[in-house]
Formats: sequence, C-alpha cells, structure tokens
Amino acid sequence: MKVGEVSRLVGISVRTLHHYDEIGLVVPSGRTPKGYRSYSSADVERLHQVLTYRELGFVLDDIATLLDDPTVDAMAHLQRQRALLDTRIDRLHQMAAAVDKMMEAKKMGIQLTPEEQREVFGDNWLGDEYAEEAEERWGETEAWKQSQTRTASFTKDDWKRIKSETDALEADFAAAMTSGVPADSEQAAVLAERHRAGIEQHYDCGYEMHVCLAEMYIADERFTKHYDDVAPGLAQYVRDAIVANAEGK
Repeated sequence: MKVGEVSRLVGISVRTLHHYDEIGLVVPSGRTPKGYRSYSSADVERLHQVLTYRELGFVLDDIATLLDDPTVDAMAHLQRQRALLDTRIDRLHQMAAAVDKMMEAKKMGIQLTPEEQREVFGDNWLGDEYAEEAEERWGETEAWKQSQTRTASFTKDDWKRIKSETDALEADFAAAMTSGVPADSEQAAVLAERHRAGIEQHYDCGYEMHVCLAEMYIADERFTKHYDDVAPGLAQYVRDAIVANAEGK
C-alpha cells in the first residue's frame, strides 16, 4: 500500500507516517518503481501497534523499545495491549459514570458533590431519579428555566437550610393531621402557604401550579410513599390542604 492509502486506512496524516519513517519507528519495507514508500501488511500491523500504544499514553521512544524487544513476540504484544486497553476502558467507564452524575446534578441545579448530596438529602433521596423525567416533562416550561437559574447559585448551606425547612414543614403537616386539624382549616392553610413559599425558592408557583403539584402527590406513588413514610395518609392530607387553600383565594 502507498503512503496515502495507509494514511486513509489508519486515520493519521501522511506527515505523521513520514515522521515515523524518519525516526525508524514504522519504516515501509518497500518502494514503488517510482521511489514512493510501499507498506506491507506487516508494516501496517506494526503501525496499528504503535497507534494503540500512543492511545494508551506511551511516548514514541518507549514504543520503539517495546516493539523492538527481541524477547517479546507479536502475540505477547497483543496480550499486553489488550490488558492495558481493558484497564483504560474500566477507567473511562468510571469517568463516564462520574460525568453522568454531574449532568444529573446540573439538571437538578444542585452544585454539590455526590458525597455532599448524600450528606444533605440522605442515602435515599430521589433527586437523581426525577432529574431526567422532570426535564422531559417540563424542560421547555418557564418554571423549569427559572428553577435552573435560581438553584444554580445555591450553596451547600442553602440546600441544608432548604432540607431542614422541608423536614420541619412535613413534620408540622403530620402533627396537624394526627391531631385532627381539618385540611380546609386556617391552620392547614398556613401550612399550605409555607409549602408554596418553599416551592417559590425554585420557581414562581401560583395557586393553579400549586394544585397541580398537590395532585401529583397522590397520583405518583413515589411522592405518595415519600409523604406516607412520614405519616400514613399524609400525602392525601397535604394535597387536600393545598387544594382547599387555593380554592379560598
């Protein structure tokens, strides 16, 4: 094969092939009648080995030493390269997983490390689970855009405060429910307004939007479970309090 053909085959420039020839790394074994470089299949195989080692981070001098070691045969080279590639692949998978986590955090507007997220929200928080689904459902809405803008500046302390406020509100809702406070009472309305104010830290939440969220608390079993884990029946109570509050406005 001529140099141009080899260049297209392996995806490197003719200039690079000339350089490899000049330093003795990959020397074409033949010449055409007109004096052009001519690569045999063995030359191309050596070139592939060079490119694999380059991809793995080896410098050219080290590659030459590896390939020209008389104690190492071609199969041993391939086995070594395969082992190195497996290590590289594992590392890339780890990096890809880390990037996925960062993307999920960005979607949620959470500027925290995974360790910080667990510290703030606990081991079982559902933010990652909802992130992609939420963007699919509401990614084009103004509320989503507002949420991304507002939460982008939240610090770890901000999220700790929000988590603390949310826990306290849910505890107060549960206390009101278990003590028999009607969902359409003034006391429940105060709790509903606290709930709406918490949402408005993320995006503008009018009463119509607030009711939509409330309906989701009983329509989506994940939200229902979250509230009912605080106190059985709490999801329905929170929903009823929010709806009653909205109807009174």
